[in-house]
Amino acid sequence: MAEKSSVGEATASCDDVEDCYRGQRVSGASGDDITLENTFEMSQYSQTGSLSSCTPLSKDQRYIRTVAHVDFTRALLAQKPSPWTKPMLRLYCYLFVAFLNSCINGYDGSIMGGINAMSTYQRYFNMKTTGSSTGIVFAMYSIGHFSGCFICGPLTDSWGRRWGMFSGALTVIIGTCVQALSTTHAWFMGGRFILGLGAAILTTAGPVYVAEMAHPAWRGTLTGLYNSFYCVGGIAATWTMYRTQNWTSDLSWRLPIWLQAVASGTVLLLCLWCPETPRWPSQLISNDRNEEAIRVLTTYHGDGNRKSPFVLLSYKEMLEEIVLSGSDKRWWDYSELFNSTSARWRMVCVAGMAFFGQWSGNGAVTHFLPVLLDNVGIRAEATQLLHNAILTAISFGAAIVGCLLVDRVGRRVVLMIGTGLFVVWWTIITILASYYGKESNTNTAGSTATIAFIYLFGITYSVSYTPLQALYPVECLKYETRAKGMGVFAFFTNIATLFNSYGISVIIERINWGFCFLYIAWDIFELIIIYLYFVETRSRTLEEINEIFKHPMPRNKSLQKHVILVTQNGVLYQGPEWDQQNLESPPPSGQKF
Repeated sequence: MAEKSSVGEATASCDDVEDCYRGQRVSGASGDDITLENTFEMSQYSQTGSLSSCTPLSKDQRYIRTVAHVDFTRALLAQKPSPWTKPMLRLYCYLFVAFLNSCINGYDGSIMGGINAMSTYQRYFNMKTTGSSTGIVFAMYSIGHFSGCFICGPLTDSWGRRWGMFSGALTVIIGTCVQALSTTHAWFMGGRFILGLGAAILTTAGPVYVAEMAHPAWRGTLTGLYNSFYCVGGIAATWTMYRTQNWTSDLSWRLPIWLQAVASGTVLLLCLWCPETPRWPSQLISNDRNEEAIRVLTTYHGDGNRKSPFVLLSYKEMLEEIVLSGSDKRWWDYSELFNSTSARWRMVCVAGMAFFGQWSGNGAVTHFLPVLLDNVGIRAEATQLLHNAILTAISFGAAIVGCLLVDRVGRRVVLMIGTGLFVVWWTIITILASYYGKESNTNTAGSTATIAFIYLFGITYSVSYTPLQALYPVECLKYETRAKGMGVFAFFTNIATLFNSYGISVIIERINWGFCFLYIAWDIFELIIIYLYFVETRSRTLEEINEIFKHPMPRNKSLQKHVILVTQNGVLYQGPEWDQQNLESPPPSGQKF
């Protein structure tokens, strides 16, 4: 007989959400040795019945497996959620409204790179493609974004995720009108400042809404799709400018700016029709908002069944977090983000994602691709804009691939592989640019090779970083300070973006392709930090991720696996991962634990 093991991670379950609210517990673990009596009982879920009735297992299918978190796996095996039910389809519509927040940000992130290359824009404001004055125009958006970082968190916590999206979209529309009607350089920069302010609110409320509303089984994919819609905005912007760049009037650059109001107007009209996330009203249980959280969980995570495994698990864990941590009532206090070892480790992951997501080399490609192309002999304005549009479209497809990988492969693995490839691509780009980045260059094959590796960088970035830029920081933050934490994430992102938009412009003007050496060194540094400090967050609910950061070494805790035995009678927990040799074959039939 195998040695008995303590239950460890397994936690109690409830017969119904009301039992959770009253603090009652049934058939859960108490830390005693595992027995069939205190094993997770699949039959308690009236809709799904026993595991054997849902997924009959042959002798070969009674297997031992390792999982990141036991409770999450049990719920997943018991419920077997379908992504195509009517409630899920409605949920996708609500999430699409939130995705448009990223689309708005992506539109502006791409539009200035193209407008900056237009001769009509340059003549109107007496501008050039690089230099200090150009850098200031780019930086004003980041300054506005920076100013909104400490407003967006309290606003989204106090009024809810939906009203956060509403107020952000309204601010973006105001900024669009100011910028599109501008007749002076100062007026134009004022519009960009207002745009950045609104985008700060949107990029806080949007990803938090998606992560908190998405079904736990597909949270990685759905939240990854949120940031992938940055590319959708980029596609709309770059192809619009490709069509208008031949116009000789000011409308060539004003029309693309006006079109930014389309996505923000859609968010403004539809966001208040969306349900509020279950985790926002759960902070207000003292004000009798708990039933609202239960109703949302039941509809969109339980397919209408209040006894669904995911409803019971999510609500129980939310209540436990409230009992242990309470809700955040002090809108002005950010100390909880830094006042403990676990909080500081969270912020290392959050700040790392902010800086790495902006300084890996994507800033140069996003904002100054026409300038990079000019450096390797591609000087026709139409050709530069065409390359910009094509790369943006390809990047969207690559980002979709990345969304499918983050839940299958894991966050850490995707980031480490992508960052390692950045070092390779920038090294090759540096070598090629040193040979073919001269005005006297007539070697079209060399220029084409350089462009190809710039494309490879963009594709790699879209696969590895684009889905995780919004997903990973949201997962690393506790629910009671999640909105504030995303505001701090936006703060760090804007510090990084200020360098991208102003510093890179000046550096490229002075040292041309030599700036690539900075990216090679920095990407090596990123790879080291990701390996040492970034945690793995897949295959857990948002509340279960908190267990990682309570450990003295969160990275090690996140990589620890737990062993379960799946049988026709249910799931038996055996404890932390044991010797690999013992996992090669299941125990004899009928053996008890």
